[in-house]
Amino acid sequence: MRLLYAEDEPAMAEAVVDILTFHKFTVDAVEDGEEALAYAREGDYDGIILDIMMPKKSGLEVLAQLRREGNRTPVLLLTAKAEVEDRIEGLDAGADDYLPKPFAMGELLARVRAMLRRREEYRPDAAVFGDLTLDPKTFALACGKASVVLPNLEYRLFEALMTNSGMYLSAEQLLVKAWGYDTDADVSTVWVYLSTLRKRLKEIGSGVKIRSKRNIGYMLEAG
Repeated sequence: MRLLYAEDEPAMAEAVVDILTFHKFTVDAVEDGEEALAYAREGDYDGIILDIMMPKKSGLEVLAQLRREGNRTPVLLLTAKAEVEDRIEGLDAGADDYLPKPFAMGELLARVRAMLRRREEYRPDAAVFGDLTLDPKTFALACGKASVVLPNLEYRLFEALMTNSGMYLSAEQLLVKAWGYDTDADVSTVWVYLSTLRKRLKEIGSGVKIRSKRNIGYMLEAG
């Protein structure tokens, strides 16, 4: 499971990252709200842990912006503020849970696991674009009665294009969305996979095209 953790207190950040890593989570740690927002937009996370009191942007501002943009990744808020009004504000902004400081590491782990279990229980509807349907349960890309099951990376790449339809995504953005921040792959890998996906579209007889624009990026175009 991959988590984004935003905390500006170095000692706290180190302790939380250590315990999460020990329990087999992959963690990207950032120190301020602007960085948290950028990582959340570009990364494919199973969950996000946000401290409310951060420089540049507060955790509440980051959360509210992500929800306005349609990002539904589960979010756990951490803060020294324990008043009822602060909890209400966080939950109203779209948080999935709220944990006031100081907290026991065992409780943090339990909250994170519960948040991720709720996400796993949720099964999103198939994505639709043009004559295509992409099923998140089976990884099947279908056009009418014809379909093909996409391998994991092809699925993640095509899902990024479908969920950002009408918007150009650069090769670098697609690399992060499909492979993650810590990948050793480079943008040439994206080009190879896009070529394969174009062949998949022809294979199932879809009119949808992967449109490219020099120095800008890629997006889907309905036929």
